[in-house]
Amino acid sequence: MIRSVIFPRVLGKSLEDLQPALELFRALGFAPGNEWHEGGSHGVEMLAASGGVEFIAAPDAPCVDVMVELSDADAAWQIIKKLGVTIRKEIADTAYGARLFEVEVSGLRIGFLTYAKQPGKTRGLEAPLNAAGKRFAIVVSRFNSFITERLLDGALQALRQSGAMADDITIVHVPGAFEIPATARQLAETKRYHAIVCIGCVLRGNTLHYEVIANEVTRGVGQSAQETGVPHAFGVLTCDTLEQAINRAGLKAGNKGFEAGVTAVEMARLREKVAEPAAGGKR
Repeated sequence: MIRSVIFPRVLGKSLEDLQPALELFRALGFAPGNEWHEGGSHGVEMLAASGGVEFIAAPDAPCVDVMVELSDADAAWQIIKKLGVTIRKEIADTAYGARLFEVEVSGLRIGFLTYAKQPGKTRGLEAPLNAAGKRFAIVVSRFNSFITERLLDGALQALRQSGAMADDITIVHVPGAFEIPATARQLAETKRYHAIVCIGCVLRGNTLHYEVIANEVTRGVGQSAQETGVPHAFGVLTCDTLEQAINRAGLKAGNKGFEAGVTAVEMARLREKVAEPAAGGKR
């Protein structure tokens, strides 16, 4: 039956007109979904982990077009302020116990809020997208630098928007994707970093080289994360064509480097929360 609910909104006449809104939603963790192009029209879905329809009884129409529930409104507020979008309402507590702020981008009025947790009710551990005080290393391959430099830019943007300081980010360049796991492990073993971002690009050729490299890099990065205990974010593209890689380095499919940066922040914080003792001294 029903799989999802999509509310279409016209924000302009070209793909360029959509970019401010797409950038905003990507920065807060939305994932690009289906795209369509027909004639002079274009559509891009931005997908959340869950969604719903809210029915309201009130004398006036809602003051926003879209309401987005967040895991941490205060952390999102810090990211939003750096994007330069129009602020309609500063973050504040509501009468019903939520934290809420409102913005406007490309004519779309958006509310962001975090509902107060009900006593005794929890959805499990959640980590805020707050990189303040955390140290990160980025291992980036020079091979296919046309792609990897754009992925690197995306990862840096994600870390900085989440509050990471420039001095807390170390960038290490390696010749190719094959060298990423060993370098990532060496960095992780120093215990100086709270998370490692791995960035590379492997394109399919006419031999088995693609499969060998892709498998070894994936295995090596995963093994390094498991054995060192330091989170590793996987931003290594494994694509059939250059066009696919370009689309994943900032065009139609977003920037996978940015997504890896967000993952590194969340996992660094999550590891910290998992290690915290629970009430009563139990974990």
